[in-house]
Amino acid sequence: MKASDLFVKCLEAEGVTKIFGIPGEENADLMISLKKSKIEFVLCRHEQAAAFMADVYGRLTGKAGVCLATLGPGVTNLMTGLADANMDRAPVVAIIGQGSTERLHKESHQIMDSISMVAPISKWAQTILSAKNVTEVVRKAFKVAETEKPGVTVIELPEDVAKEEVNENPIKPSLIRRPAADYRAVNEAIELIIKAKNPIILAGNGTIRKRASHRLRTLIKNLGVGVINTFMGKGSVSSDDEHSLFTIGLGSGDYNNLAIDESDLVIAIGYDLVEYSPSAWNRIEKGQKNVIHIDYTPAEVDRNYLPNVEIIADLAGALYQLNKALMEKIGEKNLPLFDIKSREKARTTMLNHLNQDNDDQSFPMKPQRVLSDVRKVMEGNDIVLSDVGAHKMWVAREYNCTEPNTCLISNGFCTMGFALPGSMGAKMVFPERKILSINGDAGFFMNVQDLETAVREKLNVVAVVWLDGEYGLIKWKQQIQFDGDHSNLTFDNPDFGVLAKSLNMWGIQINSADEFLPALKEAFKQKGPAIIGVPVDYSENMRLTKHLGKVSQVL
Repeated sequence: MKASDLFVKCLEAEGVTKIFGIPGEENADLMISLKKSKIEFVLCRHEQAAAFMADVYGRLTGKAGVCLATLGPGVTNLMTGLADANMDRAPVVAIIGQGSTERLHKESHQIMDSISMVAPISKWAQTILSAKNVTEVVRKAFKVAETEKPGVTVIELPEDVAKEEVNENPIKPSLIRRPAADYRAVNEAIELIIKAKNPIILAGNGTIRKRASHRLRTLIKNLGVGVINTFMGKGSVSSDDEHSLFTIGLGSGDYNNLAIDESDLVIAIGYDLVEYSPSAWNRIEKGQKNVIHIDYTPAEVDRNYLPNVEIIADLAGALYQLNKALMEKIGEKNLPLFDIKSREKARTTMLNHLNQDNDDQSFPMKPQRVLSDVRKVMEGNDIVLSDVGAHKMWVAREYNCTEPNTCLISNGFCTMGFALPGSMGAKMVFPERKILSINGDAGFFMNVQDLETAVREKLNVVAVVWLDGEYGLIKWKQQIQFDGDHSNLTFDNPDFGVLAKSLNMWGIQINSADEFLPALKEAFKQKGPAIIGVPVDYSENMRLTKHLGKVSQVL
């Protein structure tokens, strides 16, 4: 068979069902081979959007999402989406085209060293130089992408290699058991926990993967301590749980930063430093505290993050061992070890502040009211994706979840343009769930072209676009830094109803706060995508900053 046919058979052996992308002439053989396969090729309108679709597809399935681009500009367009997936720990395999190996050594049309370019934003990248290498390269790409911590791998297939004849069979994937935790590290952690007077848990991105969330929920009940999640750890513990102290990550700090200040031990579980720097929560001037690091990989070296104990293992397995050791050491009848009622007043204070302005009638709408209405429509397993901008801070703080992977936020690479195409990837994983993207008017237009893809694929994804005609997050940060001053960050927007009509889809731009909830319900009744433009009052940004700056202690 041709190498391209074998390549597709290897993809089938890996369980691939969808590939997102835009092909070029250098992918021609592979695309014709795909036509004979059951794998669906989702034709996109921009390679960056294709990468974001694969990114979210991988996050939600745990299996590598797959995207495809041609050589040269196809690869450069793919880059932002791949960097996002890699830094946000989403398993993705990218397939890129390349010219004939006979012209790679010289100056030639569209030829560049793509592998060197993608190397810094991927876990592994490799050119297939012989048809005999197809099976090994494809198997390794999926194995590396899906191995903790997951990320991006890239396969480059030159056009002449794709045409080669080969007689090989795919390498079948095999189950990999991740290592258990070292018993001495577990025992040291137990001793630190027992000696602590006021411990707290920081739940990061790793806690929403596999079975880790279930094990984490068992641990917090056994310990009886408060748990704070990062932006990407939302839902690892239900926000309705009395142990939940909600989401940390605002640059200016929040109530739960103060809860960490009061603690003498932080148990960091599945925590990625790329999300929220330790210097923002482990404030040395507030007093040295002990840290337990529990993750798939050793802790990054950071002067504000020097763990006393590191438990390096499969996260769910490590938490199971920790729970088991705790019961053996303390005895089940003596658990929980601490009294969660000590956090009750702090949680109530936070809840009261989170619930302020939920029914505010003013227009443009307050962020709190928008998210309160969204929560009324979205059920427990429905999925919200937040783009990057000022709205992301509000989604992270105000939109609370009861289940993992129901609020997806790009907070590692933190790139605009993620949410709209990401919502399409989510809808293809869970067609029965409501899928909503929340976008700023700046980030929305970075991948607006792929609304046509959603229309063509008949995907009922709803895009809520917060309208302020500015780069709002940049303005917010400049105002904080320069005593309210900021540079010129304004731009114009179209009429969103007219925009939707031009794409043969449903859309509206609301004119009062009371119009939003009915519009949201109507949007989810459509057979295809829908847009809702919502003017938002971003004066709330500085109001929140000033309020949190005055909070001196958790009451």
